Amino acid sequence: MKKFIGLVGTNSDHSTNRTLLQFMQNHFSAKAEIEILEIKDMPVFNKPEDKGIPEIVQVMADKINDADGVIISTPEYDHTVTAALLNALSWLSYGIFPFVDKPVMITGASYGTLGSSRAQLHLRQILDAPELKARIMPSSEFLLSHSLQAFGEENNLNDQAQVEKLEGLFEDFLTFVTITNQLNHAHAQNTKEAENFSWETI
Repeated sequence: MKKFIGLVGTNSDHSTNRTLLQFMQNHFSAKAEIEILEIKDMPVFNKPEDKGIPEIVQVMADKINDADGVIISTPEYDHTVTAALLNALSWLSYGIFPFVDKPVMITGASYGTLGSSRAQLHLRQILDAPELKARIMPSSEFLLSHSLQAFGEENNLNDQAQVEKLEGLFEDFLTFVTITNQLNHAHAQNTKEAENFSWETI
């Protein structure tokens, strides 16, 4: 059984993106183990000169390293991802590189109509950065709009069409993870490039 990390892309205590990951954790429990991780307790990234990594960051990096893939669920603030998510990714690409060649699935829930579409597009660009180098599942968007009304009893999705779409995307992600894990011949070089990359020497 595959083991995934579900990353809550916000520091909000009440987020429908957390609820979406909890739904996926339960709904797909027969196909994968999903451990949900929070970013809300991470300190503000301050680029420490000694490259010291806070324990909470190192623990998360280790869990991502050990996982078969990562599912990130992001809201949309000001047409982009949250500051908290960007902060977390900054820590997770500073002297540690758990996302290099890691399969990633992106989902998103928002209170409005567009379902975090701009934030998801921006997150794809961020995860493609030289220090992250994640493998993002292509041609896949799960955009949960009007998310305050989207969940019913026991945090189940109300719209069966949305459930079926998510089921299809999750099956695609399982296949994507299997294929991606075979594309590992350049992993050592990709990691080395991430380690040696510096914006200051460009």
